[in-house]
Amino acid sequence: MTEQAPFSVLPEGGTVHAITRWGQPVMHRMQEPVTQFDDDLRSLVADMVATMYAADGVGLAACQIGVDRSVFVFDCTDDSEGVGTRVSGVVCNPAVYLRVGKERSLDESDEGCLSFPGAFVPCARPDYAEVHGQDLDGAEVRYAGGGLLARCLQHETDHCQGTVFGDRVNRRAYKKLVKQQEAAAADFPPDWPVERASSH
Repeated sequence: MTEQAPFSVLPEGGTVHAITRWGQPVMHRMQEPVTQFDDDLRSLVADMVATMYAADGVGLAACQIGVDRSVFVFDCTDDSEGVGTRVSGVVCNPAVYLRVGKERSLDESDEGCLSFPGAFVPCARPDYAEVHGQDLDGAEVRYAGGGLLARCLQHETDHCQGTVFGDRVNRRAYKKLVKQQEAAAADFPPDWPVERASSH
């Protein structure tokens, strides 16, 4: 098992896509495993990276651009050592591992999702997470950390399993999410962030 350097260079040159929203079938089913580590995968991941950055996101799964594949990209900070260390990478076929028992501590920070833009509510998640998977060449990789990185790794692995974070909050919080998203809808048209990216 190899562990990526804290900051991995993500594929460049991709095309920005409209982000798929909650409610679309691809967002709510187990994603197909990645079995071919080829140029098509690299092209997909480059598009995911371009879309993530255009939307000012810290992570993005393939289903969020409408593609049924178990892969995500991320670029965020690991706060497990008390200082923000930038970590980025690509994880195919992710599996998340969480602490149990007395080692487990919950972080109840706000969470949002690019597929439900403009809405944030607290979502309790373990404050440390470890994800195992494969990189673009099929080699095994491991990422682990705390703070935003822990939340991101869990959030994006959820996407690969057909779970959105709205599934993890209570009904009251979900209603708040919906109200916030409806209020912000004008800022996020159906082709967002394509138009935004082309105007820069």
